[in-house]
Amino acid sequence: MEKIPNYIAIIFIVSTIATLLIVYWVVKNALEENIRKKRLIIVMILFFWLFLQAFLSYKNIYINDLDSLPPKIFLFGVLPNIITIILLFKSRAGQSFIDALSIEKLTYLNIVRIPIEVVLFQLFFHNAIPQIMTYYGWNFDIIFGITAPFVIYFGFIKKHIDKKTLLWWNIIGLCFLIFIFIIALLSAPFPLQCFAINQPNIGLLYFPFSWLPTFIVPIVIFAHLVSIRQLIKNKL
Repeated sequence: MEKIPNYIAIIFIVSTIATLLIVYWVVKNALEENIRKKRLIIVMILFFWLFLQAFLSYKNIYINDLDSLPPKIFLFGVLPNIITIILLFKSRAGQSFIDALSIEKLTYLNIVRIPIEVVLFQLFFHNAIPQIMTYYGWNFDIIFGITAPFVIYFGFIKKHIDKKTLLWWNIIGLCFLIFIFIIALLSAPFPLQCFAINQPNIGLLYFPFSWLPTFIVPIVIFAHLVSIRQLIKNKL
């Protein structure tokens, strides 16, 4: 998008790279050695996924034929992530992978929500997304980005926060993230659009911002789900 200043895209790209590096760090410190050995393969798969999404959005695949159902960004960018997460939680190999991850280190992924929220506000300021998708609207994700360092320090390092509180922090964080994710889809100029008719969500259909619904959000959702599963199973 020509009207978006380069520094906004740069902040977003750096945030995306930071997310990828944190994933690498989490897998590198997994409890099982055979999973740690697969860290490069996992990162290469994720890197390929980022490249594919960059190609599709850079070629304006997601912005063309907006009347198609399901929307192309959902079909080619969101749905594969949903299927992957379901398979990981349903399969025995996936469950072994999930249970070997450190929820303390997964919590670091939430810090990325801070620069992402800044980017979203800038996209709203430049008329690329509606206000309801920012912290001036219905998006409260920045709260979990700001509180994540405190949760890490007091919950995992000092252990002053009990398991029940950590569980609810993850549940609420997951609910808020899914909520704004749905709002973003229903604010896009698709046939099912319900919100932001005058200023629709078009920014996330372009490169590099399409990485938000197709990579960053699914990764953070996955981190919350893993944390919730482990806390319920008394893995803390």
